[in-house]
Formats: sequence, structure tokens, C-alpha cells
Amino acid sequence: MGTLAPEPEVTCSKKYLALGLKISGKEKSGKPRVLSLLSTLLERSVQNNESLLESSQSEDVITIFHGSRAPSLSIEQYLDRIYKYSCCSPSCFVVAHIYMERFIECTGAHLTSLNVHRLLITSVMVAAKFIDDAFYNNAYYARVGGVTTKELNKLEMKFLFGLDFQLHVNVQTFGSYCSLLEKEGTVGLQIECSIQACRINESWSNKDDSTWSQIAR
Repeated sequence: MGTLAPEPEVTCSKKYLALGLKISGKEKSGKPRVLSLLSTLLERSVQNNESLLESSQSEDVITIFHGSRAPSLSIEQYLDRIYKYSCCSPSCFVVAHIYMERFIECTGAHLTSLNVHRLLITSVMVAAKFIDDAFYNNAYYARVGGVTTKELNKLEMKFLFGLDFQLHVNVQTFGSYCSLLEKEGTVGLQIECSIQACRINESWSNKDDSTWSQIAR
């Protein structure tokens, strides 16, 4: 990604507050908005990539992150689970997204329903280790992610070598990805307004899974 001009500090602070990366003194902590925006962005990427692969009748580059079938847990439910139990900072999810894009670019693979969950748990864990002062070990993250510790260890090493251990994210790059997520929220708001304008009353809801099994092999 090219070098971007630094944004004013006030603008950045407002952006980070809007995404839930910072919490104001009067605000109670809860689910940060960045999780919903990131899940929507990833869902659309997965759908676009799978449609592209299907229409072109081409095979994806298979990596260690690919499973034989997609997990039943949605991307949003999976992100919520990781955030709830890992206790990592919300900024980890922005950094994890940057890592995922770097890895995809380096390997030539596509983000699909077969690899997105393993990439998420691995990238968030690596991000937490790199930017947070405190973090859990691999065995704990493996339980959160629904994989074995042995598998997560392999995923982490493959991920790090795929990134060539380039884990630093500068302020400009972080800010540009935050802007991308902010834009995602604007798009979602426009769609919602369009639906209301057409007087379409629909209710979408994802029931929380009461049980959690391992990610599909």
C-alpha cells in the first residue's frame, strides 16, 4: 500500500471513537463497532471471490488454512467469539485485517469460506502478540478458535513466514484501513435507508450457537 499523508490528530481520534477503538470517559465498554464492519467487509470479499472462482471455473490456491467445508459459524459470530474470550484490544482486529490482506497477496490465494476462519484466529492472535501488552498463549487461542494447539502452532508459523515476519503497521496504513471500515459503515447505512424508503420490513437475525465445535476439516 502506498504512503498516505498523515491525517490530523482530531480527525483520527473521532474516527477511532466511531469504530470503537477508543472509549470516551462517559462511554461504557461493549462490542466495538469495528467487529460488525469488518465482518460485513469480509463476508462481501468471500462472496465476491467465490463467485469469481465459480464463474471463471478456476481453482483456488490451496493453503494450510483451507478446510474441506465451511464452518457453521458466521464470520460475525466468529469475530464476536474471539473478541469476547481473547480480551484483546479492538485495534487488533484492524491490524489482523491488514495482516490477512498481506498474506493473501503474498500467497496468491483467495479469501473464501474455507479459509477465512483459520486466517482470522491466526491473524488476531499474531496481532495481539505484537501490539498488546498482555495476551493469552496459543493453547488458549486454539480453544477459542475451535482448532487444536498443534494445528494453530502450524498455522502461526505458516502465517509468519508468509508475511516474511513483517508485522509492523505504520500509522498511515492503520488510518487508511480504518477509513475503509468507516466507508463500509456508510454503505450499510445507505442500503438500510433504501430498504426503508421502499417500505420493505424484513428482519434478519443470527441466533447464537449454544455449542461450539472444531472448525470444519
